Amino acid sequence: NHAMIALVSVLALSSASHTSTAQSRLNRSGLRSSRVTMASQDDLKKQVGFKSVDDYVTSGMVVGLGTGSTAAFAVERVGEKLKSGELKDIIAVPTSVRTKEQAESLGIPLVTLDTHSELDVAIDGADAVDPQLNLIKGGGGALLREKMVEVCAKKFIVIVDESKLCDGLGPSFPLPVEITPFCWEHTMRKVAALPAASGCEAKLRLGSAATGSKVDGDEPAVTDNGNYIVDLFFKSPIADAPALADQLKATVGVVDHGLFCGMTTACIIAGSDGISVKTP
Repeated sequence: NHAMIALVSVLALSSASHTSTAQSRLNRSGLRSSRVTMASQDDLKKQVGFKSVDDYVTSGMVVGLGTGSTAAFAVERVGEKLKSGELKDIIAVPTSVRTKEQAESLGIPLVTLDTHSELDVAIDGADAVDPQLNLIKGGGGALLREKMVEVCAKKFIVIVDESKLCDGLGPSFPLPVEITPFCWEHTMRKVAALPAASGCEAKLRLGSAATGSKVDGDEPAVTDNGNYIVDLFFKSPIADAPALADQLKATVGVVDHGLFCGMTTACIIAGSDGISVKTP
């Protein structure tokens, strides 16, 4: 009996050890594959960021620099090419405090719209892109400054990886709306009740303004302009994005919104099968 119990114990231990080794291998490979996926998405962002500068920025231009993880690669490329001398006499207009700091660290000369109201090109990412190249932007909280700069550009180049493409704006990424802190609950109710926003759920963005609608704090997120952001969640596509854009702009208390309709000159898309460029 004792011998039998000992044998069973040894077998159980061996099985547990085998399971734990297999589990640890699985964990390691899972970790590896998620790291690889992460790296490849960053690689896709880098490809489109670099290509946008290589294809659309030439010496002597005034360039609008976008905000976010994809746009950061375009900023990096402008800095690289200025340093190497491949680009000369570039001046840039940043769309956020974060982009301003990155550009300054790379030695890119900066100005504002106050002195340069006309830009040759602006380059920025997007959170969602529909088949007509209308966009949702503002996941990083810089929608007002991005729109102010990008609407002044002769060409607006959008850079995304293929995960941002959608059949209709709304369900894939909530629509950010920048509002005044004064009576924000009132404004949020007004926005949610707009005819073109039918079916949406409005939520105040909490925590960091730069991390999208993910709640990562208890306090309202505050933009570079001292405003709040309301994120509109849609279960089905926005039926008429331009109509919603107009209705939002006409709402008192709304500063601006993340619908960028009819602004895109070209969209550079990085996918698993390479890079493609779409125009409207």
